[in-house]
Amino acid sequence: MTDAILVVNAGSSSVKFSLFPGEQQPSRADLLCEGQFAGIGHHIHFTAKDGAGAPLADQHLPHGANHEDALAALLPWLADHFAEHRLIAAGHRVVHGGLSYAEPVCIDESVIDELVRLVPLAPLHQPHNLAAIAALAKLHPKLPQVACFDTSFHHTQPEVAAAYALPRRLSEEGIRRYGFHGLSYEYIASVLPDVISSPAAQGRVVVAHLGSGASMCAMKQRKSVATTMGFTALDGLMMSRRCGSLDPGVVLYLLEEKKMTAAAISDLLYQSSGLLGVSGLSDDMKTLLESENPNAVAAVDLFVYRICRELGSLAAALEGLEALVFTAGIGEHAPEIRRRVCEKAAWLGLAIDVAANAAGGPRISKSDSTASAWVIPTDEDLMIARHSWRLVGASREPKSAEIATQELKGPRSEKS
Repeated sequence: MTDAILVVNAGSSSVKFSLFPGEQQPSRADLLCEGQFAGIGHHIHFTAKDGAGAPLADQHLPHGANHEDALAALLPWLADHFAEHRLIAAGHRVVHGGLSYAEPVCIDESVIDELVRLVPLAPLHQPHNLAAIAALAKLHPKLPQVACFDTSFHHTQPEVAAAYALPRRLSEEGIRRYGFHGLSYEYIASVLPDVISSPAAQGRVVVAHLGSGASMCAMKQRKSVATTMGFTALDGLMMSRRCGSLDPGVVLYLLEEKKMTAAAISDLLYQSSGLLGVSGLSDDMKTLLESENPNAVAAVDLFVYRICRELGSLAAALEGLEALVFTAGIGEHAPEIRRRVCEKAAWLGLAIDVAANAAGGPRISKSDSTASAWVIPTDEDLMIARHSWRLVGASREPKSAEIATQELKGPRSEKS
């Protein structure tokens, strides 16, 4: 029997997972499998593939299945398909760690209490992160669980970058800029020296994490010094369904003049704005880029404009720019967006190589470009697996195959 680490990324309607060997620090080349349970609360579609991309599972769970049902199906499936492995830890992506957690931690009751307190700061994510943790604790109570936070990477920011110009008593209560997508930025920071030649990798770098959620981070010495998201994951860039930066007076207007409730405004800003709201067509960038609908064109134009505005702000925080990195779904797979951003950022010394950009990089700027531009795929799951391995450790007493398999399957839940 060899050790394995389960990585769980739970959302409102899905549970994504991956499985890595746990005998030593995990690498992407070691990936055993990955997959997801999509459609939670409705008809769950369970798919999985091995590390080489070959399909392993494609099935449906009963209508109305929840997070616990998904994990209850996953554990015995892993035991059957990876019988030679035993789980030593489960690592979770947790969106908000507040000021309490600058590093990943092993989960206990005190950690759960703190994460529940932070739910209002990440209402779209935190409850579902917690639901997966609770479900796994019930299904496999002896399995150590690790919380890895999207906010932790930004704890290196100076106070001036985190502060709002509000009465000090409010900042002392925790109303400040936290920043998110930290696991993605941490991974990019870890591989920068392997991709970008030194000393630029240690210099003034802006990373653009462009996906359904989008943000940017300014790094110096591969540490966060400024980022576009703030108190919540609603701030900064325009996103697929989130509005990004917004004059607070708009919220007051909606409350006072439009008589909207807080819940209605929350739904408007989190679910009905961004690319979807501006285009009135779709929140999918590929669909919008292929459309000639003027509203779709306007949505893409605004998306690029906001990136360029924030890029200028982050370059100012860095007092210059040596490299721009694109990552995440749009950043990695939309060369048209990268081209438009780089062309509008020519004033920062960026000169795009059109052919290299079309090919996906990794370098997409010309050799004589003052500042370089890159495409680097992110890997949040790998960061979670590494943190979990580091905290739990791989040196454990060997167990018989029968005992290890029973632990992997866990006790049967009432719903299984």
